[in-house]
Amino acid sequence: MREDDIVLEGIDIHKSFQTGAETLHVLKGVDIGIRRGEIVSVVGASGVGKSTLLHILGALDRPTKGKVRLDSTDVFALSDKKLAHFRNKTIGFVFQFHHLLPEFSALENVMMPQLIAGEEKSLIKEKAEHILSEVGLADRAHHKPGELSGGEQQRVAVARALINEPQIVIADEPSGNLDRATGEELHDLISALNQEKGQTFIIATHNQLLAQRAHRIITLVEGKAMPSSKEKLKAQEK
Repeated sequence: MREDDIVLEGIDIHKSFQTGAETLHVLKGVDIGIRRGEIVSVVGASGVGKSTLLHILGALDRPTKGKVRLDSTDVFALSDKKLAHFRNKTIGFVFQFHHLLPEFSALENVMMPQLIAGEEKSLIKEKAEHILSEVGLADRAHHKPGELSGGEQQRVAVARALINEPQIVIADEPSGNLDRATGEELHDLISALNQEKGQTFIIATHNQLLAQRAHRIITLVEGKAMPSSKEKLKAQEK
């Protein structure tokens, strides 16, 4: 892995939580590098820290120890205010539960990150309409989340993640709340966005089919990150 290929890097990441009198060490020195333009899946048993790791890599949570670099920026050296601005501009998020705002249309939900950033509304609307078209929802732009299927809602969430043209999209169990067929459609969309736009993704998933479609698989085991070959994934999960 050439250093200039890496868009996101986690260095010696530790995360501990205090539970009463005990300290729970979830991440114990994770090192991870994500190349520009690749899809990386993070797998592992439930409770091993996949979501915790993604929240730290996405600067939603600070590590107990360690660094995260996005391009040349040491993200946790930023103040909270600067970090929030940096995160909104450079990282897109897709979660298991779409977290769409129910009172707003699909189009308005997609526009929201750029509205928060203070961009020109007419330009944001045009861009959001284009992205909704790219994810196959041009005819659903003015529907509210409650009028959309689960798969459509998650596509809106993907479009919202893309509106700021992020360096990386972080997805935490993106198809975990979808049936198999709808999940496969979402996986197809992620692959297409990667192939056609060069979009970088890091995805935490229990879904073996989605994990297998990644360029690389990283397994979390006892608080450490271990590279995995796709062929060995089934054996590791047994």
